[in-house]
Amino acid sequence: MHDILPLLDRHGFPAIRRRAVNTLQINITLKCNQACFHCHVNASPKRTEMMGSETLDSVYRYLDQGQVETLDITGGSPELHPEFRNLVIHARNNNIHVIDRCNLTVLEEPGHEDTATFLADQNVEIIASLPCYMQENVDAQRGDGVFESSIRSLQKLNTLGYGDQLSLKLVYNPQGPVLPPGQASLEQQYRTYLLDHYGIVFNELFVLCNMPINRFGSTLVSNKRFQDYMLLLHSAHREQNLERVMCRDLVSIDWQGYVYDCDFNQMLGLNMKNHRGEPLHITDLLNKNLNGHPIRVRDHCYGCTAGQGSSCGGALQ
Repeated sequence: MHDILPLLDRHGFPAIRRRAVNTLQINITLKCNQACFHCHVNASPKRTEMMGSETLDSVYRYLDQGQVETLDITGGSPELHPEFRNLVIHARNNNIHVIDRCNLTVLEEPGHEDTATFLADQNVEIIASLPCYMQENVDAQRGDGVFESSIRSLQKLNTLGYGDQLSLKLVYNPQGPVLPPGQASLEQQYRTYLLDHYGIVFNELFVLCNMPINRFGSTLVSNKRFQDYMLLLHSAHREQNLERVMCRDLVSIDWQGYVYDCDFNQMLGLNMKNHRGEPLHITDLLNKNLNGHPIRVRDHCYGCTAGQGSSCGGALQ
């Protein structure tokens, strides 16, 4: 795996600052039942990192303060964490909107046959990875059999009300170092194909740009395409996207409890820091206002501002 961080200081991303936090995004485990090519987290079945009980207790205390409107739970496969359901229930009891970043196939893993029903009972929003509506493309990116498993899981979610009264959003990633297509037009293609071929409905499609970090970034370096991709992202930068980038209203917490401006900075080890230059921990956020705090930026941030823009909530424009 190549060290990507030293390569991300060429173009000089604009300085930006935070607003008040409304979304807490936590990566509770790097363990996943898949190992996807585009995964910026480097998650896989071999990873063992999981958020411990002491850190989870600090997350609960932060949620109890009432500042957070949305809890965005990621991984890995977050459902594989033994405390996943207790975390969801705690947040919902505090009237906090909960998002589960689900890879769909985990819903067919042994011991998780009732996970979809649990999510529906708790009114959890599901944002599900489906990088294409064609089987060949999905299996090429995520592994043989993933597409068929994903389709079965989506059909099950539909029977529980997802895609109708419960929120089901799908996520698209390009297969290579290119900008994603227009979100609105691709969403219509997804809708038509999935409904006609599998009877599947969903609420929205999120189109995400591949970030030039970790597994994807290292592959670009190996193939001598890293700088070309960075030039593409930089040349497509749109200043107006800076107003809506997710890092201005969200904080990202890793499995050890350390705080980052976003999930991508987390994977690069770019911690948020206090005035003494020390990494911030979730315990430091209790009763702390981050409004106006500078955001740590590098050239990978152009992945969020290029073209239509890209965030955990899809296109910005």
